[in-house]
Amino acid sequence: MRNIDQIEWRELLANDQNATIIDVRTPEEWSQGVLENAIMLDVLQLTPFEKEAKELTKEMNYYIYCRSGMRSAKACEILENIGVKNTFNLLGGMLDWNGNKIVPVS
Repeated sequence: MRNIDQIEWRELLANDQNATIIDVRTPEEWSQGVLENAIMLDVLQLTPFEKEAKELTKEMNYYIYCRSGMRSAKACEILENIGVKNTFNLLGGMLDWNGNKIVPVS
């Protein structure tokens, strides 16, 4: 796991053709706004999270965020334990995010 701030997050994503963004917040948090192109995998629902995580392509680069950066760090650990090679944890999560958010359609 590599901990990165939002400046590095933007720089890395801009040049990464092998990137997947994962939001590990709850559905309620997700409804408050997400980062563009993010998929939701609620890490608090551990069994479904692990099941879906095992289906991810291990060679992709996974950029993971949550509300504050704690759950995303845990998600990175879980992904690495199942063989994912590159995980990036957004420090400060959505609490510190100062960029655009997209409010998903409910």
